Amino acid sequence: MTILSYRGILPTIDSSAFIASTAVLSGAVKIGKNSGIWYGCVLRGDVTKITIGDNTNIQDNCILHGTRPHHAQNKTGAEGAPVIVGSNVTIGHGAIIHACIIEDNSFIGMGSIIMDLAKVESYGMLAAGAVLTPGKVVKSGQIWAGNPAKYFRDMNEAEKNYIKISADNYAELGREYKEAEGK
Repeated sequence: MTILSYRGILPTIDSSAFIASTAVLSGAVKIGKNSGIWYGCVLRGDVTKITIGDNTNIQDNCILHGTRPHHAQNKTGAEGAPVIVGSNVTIGHGAIIHACIIEDNSFIGMGSIIMDLAKVESYGMLAAGAVLTPGKVVKSGQIWAGNPAKYFRDMNEAEKNYIKISADNYAELGREYKEAEGK
């Protein structure tokens, strides 16, 4: 893993988290308990902060970055538009997560893109390959799909229950990798 200081700020990583050897974290990045940042991920907390909750997995080759303070186009305030990812979240392989909020117990499909000031509410799902455009909100219990992403349908109970199963499976996988690496 590569952990870089930016302007004297180092990432804060809970000791129970798994950070893959090829992941890069820089600046104001905070990783919660039992979370996993997998191979090839880049979390760049240089222009604003990135916060990852507990028991969350950011799968291989994801990119997370925010938008700087006082950005003219996005009309961000003094904090900019950080990336805030809650607990028990699964973010699938190759997703791009930019300047947005993903609440607890959400599921973000592989290869999807979430753009500035968008939000996925708790128990929301963004389908694989979907592009959630700036400022859009996936409401709790909804699945959005397509490019641009639009409401597709409501989630069923099995899909809602799978979100926690996915998060727990990846937390266990992260523990196994940490043990294998002797960390």
